[in-house]
Amino acid sequence: MTSMRDVERLALSMPDAQMELRDDDRPAFVVDKKLFCFHRTKRGDAIDPDTGERLDDVLVFRVADEEVKTMWLAERPDVFFTTYHFQGYPWILLRIPSLAEIGREELFELVSDAWLARAPKRLASNWLADQGLTADGE
Repeated sequence: MTSMRDVERLALSMPDAQMELRDDDRPAFVVDKKLFCFHRTKRGDAIDPDTGERLDDVLVFRVADEEVKTMWLAERPDVFFTTYHFQGYPWILLRIPSLAEIGREELFELVSDAWLARAPKRLASNWLADQGLTADGE
C-alpha cells in the first residue's frame, strides 16, 4: 500500500528531480525542466462516473511509449486509465486513492520509468548503471 508521500519520496530520490508547486499548490515532479509526474487539476475529460463531477485527485505519469501505456492499462485497468486528452500521448493516469492498491515495487517501477522517459540520456544511463541495469532493462 502506497500514498502520495511515497510518490513524493520516490520522485525526489531520482537524480536531479525537483518538485514544483503549481499555482494551486499541486505538486509536479520535473527533471531537466520536463514533467515526469504531476497532480492534475480538475479537467473536463476526467469525470467521476458516480457524481459527474470533475476529478481533482488524478496523478499523471509519463511512460516510455504507447506500447508501455497499453501494457499498464491492460495489466491494471482497475488502477490506471487514460482520457481523450491523452490519446496518442505516452501518459497514464490514476486516482490518488488507487495508490493504496499499488505496492512499493510497482510504484518504484512507475516513478523510475516516468523519470527515465524524461531524464537526459547521460543522466539516465548513469542511474541505470548505478542500479546494475542497462537501457534495455537487463
